[in-house]
Amino acid sequence: MSAESPAPGRRFSWWHLLAVIFLLRLLYLPLFCSVTDLAGDESYYWEWGRRPDWGYYSKPPMIGWLMGVTGLCTGHAEWGVRLAALLMGTGTLACLALLARRMFGERAAWLTILLAALTPANAALNLFFTIDAPLLLCWSAALLAFWNCVDQPERTRHWVFLTLALGLGNLSKQMMLVFPVITLLFLSLESTKRFLLRRPALWVSLAISLLFLAPVLIWQAQHHWITLEHTKEHFHGTGQHGIGKWLVQVLSFPAAQALLFSPVTWALMIFLTLGGLWKWKVLELRQRYLVIFSGPALVVFFLLALRQNINPNWPAAFHLSAIVLVAGSAHDMAAAAWAWGRIRGKSITWALRVGAVLCLLAYLLPLYSAVAKYAKWEVADPMRRLRGWKESGEQAGAMLARVPRPGQTFLLALGHRENASQFAFYTPQHPKAYRWQSDGKVASQYEIWPSAGAEQQGNDALILQPSDKPLPKSLTNVFTSVEPLGMIDVPLGKGESRKWQVYLGRELKGWME
Repeated sequence: MSAESPAPGRRFSWWHLLAVIFLLRLLYLPLFCSVTDLAGDESYYWEWGRRPDWGYYSKPPMIGWLMGVTGLCTGHAEWGVRLAALLMGTGTLACLALLARRMFGERAAWLTILLAALTPANAALNLFFTIDAPLLLCWSAALLAFWNCVDQPERTRHWVFLTLALGLGNLSKQMMLVFPVITLLFLSLESTKRFLLRRPALWVSLAISLLFLAPVLIWQAQHHWITLEHTKEHFHGTGQHGIGKWLVQVLSFPAAQALLFSPVTWALMIFLTLGGLWKWKVLELRQRYLVIFSGPALVVFFLLALRQNINPNWPAAFHLSAIVLVAGSAHDMAAAAWAWGRIRGKSITWALRVGAVLCLLAYLLPLYSAVAKYAKWEVADPMRRLRGWKESGEQAGAMLARVPRPGQTFLLALGHRENASQFAFYTPQHPKAYRWQSDGKVASQYEIWPSAGAEQQGNDALILQPSDKPLPKSLTNVFTSVEPLGMIDVPLGKGESRKWQVYLGRELKGWME
């Protein structure tokens, strides 16, 4: 759809467009599930869902709760995890479309859905159930709710909706705490709405939303503020290195963002948000609202990229209002005269075209990976991290079924935390899993939960060693005896495979000191 296209007729509203996108993605899910496994983070959060709590090692509890509900409702099926991601991603699109419609009209809602859906980032959001799914849903809901509060401050229901969106967002990811800061910044800068700073409803809403975190803070205090310590590690600089490596670090941030949000769409978002900060005084209220919830944070991330690597998903929430800004500016040329005249042309058409091509490639990539595997093509497999876990789990399940005491045998994995979580999910019996951290440090949620020594005394363990090295002496010493059971070997193509040495540890008698 180009900027000059006529508005869609009433018979096919933005709700119908959203429903079509949802159905197409729903039809794709079985195919996606058949050729890929869960990502390591997904199975890790699924493990959280098996032990609901008020906090976890690296994140607030929402994703664990949602995984727990998903598992109960779907029998811990892989498709259930994928469907949960799709439902939340569709909810995010609906909130953005409602915001665009409120601000700019029906056509802007259409364009918002298309611009957002035709990005690889949104495609991934609707396929992988990680912490970004609930965060972006709550952030987009808060954007809609706060705009309604700004527009109709006398309506109590808008403040209630804002409180819920912020509170649930606070339980989803730490990034949500930035929203109230931007809220106060916007009201401080916008003279026509500064009176809202004197309204009790604003402060009551923000205060109650923060109270959602009270049980989380109690949990954190009981666990030595482990999430805060983990979060601090993300902001350590990369240290001294040559100018070449520094340039790669700096440029990798915009390159990754352009790829995730489609190059033309991302360029339009950056142009309008950063340009909006420069031309703040000539903007309308609705444009200022969208700019303030995007531009300043993106500037901070660009500056942060000068000193360290940036995870591509960190700024995701700040692109939501930018997409609405692009769609609204394309719809209302008069309101966007301050910037749009320079880039009007075919920019929206090209944004949609390029986005469609990139999304098509993203959806075809898992299929290419599956074809390459079965055709035994000796090519690099970009999806290899999402393959081989199901087969590995099935082989582990078969070994578990043959041990003398399968009902009193737990999983014990060495190496990365995803080794434990992936085997816990894909072993058909879904046994309780533990991780061996030989140095005793807290490096994941597994080290926070009670150890196998506290919960499995006298029981046996199916031990999974992902390397050719012998088991550590410190591990074998905690069992009465340890005997090899065999190997798990799942080919991934191009000479790669998932290999595991499997042992049976009999009668756990202690744990690492």
